[in-house]
Amino acid sequence: MTTITRLRPEGLVFSPAFSHVAVVPPGATTIYVGGQNAVDADGSLLGSGDAAAQSRHALANVKTALAAAGAGLADVVQWTVLFVEGADVAAGYAAIAPELASDEPALVTSALVSGLGVPGALVEIGAVAALIR
Repeated sequence: MTTITRLRPEGLVFSPAFSHVAVVPPGATTIYVGGQNAVDADGSLLGSGDAAAQSRHALANVKTALAAAGAGLADVVQWTVLFVEGADVAAGYAAIAPELASDEPALVTSALVSGLGVPGALVEIGAVAALIR
């Protein structure tokens, strides 16, 4: 195997937004991106009170982190997306969905939480990626 295989097996719900299983071949380099919030380089929160704006900024931070490791969105195997209870989850996902769209989407773990480490943050996005060279 020389590629990442993403599976949506029969018997599990089909969704164009996510896969259920990912198989990474031996020898791939695994990249872990810790949860990113909508903060700038100085740690200031951007998009106060706006789940869509914060989702876009958090995803931009994930892209910066991936790029530092030589990876991009297409290399992501699994996403972790946390929204604070009461945040507009639909708007948050809608803001990032076009960039995450794929014929073989990554796995997604999503949860509503009571709060995040950055005061005022409505969303946190983490990722696991793999590079096959």
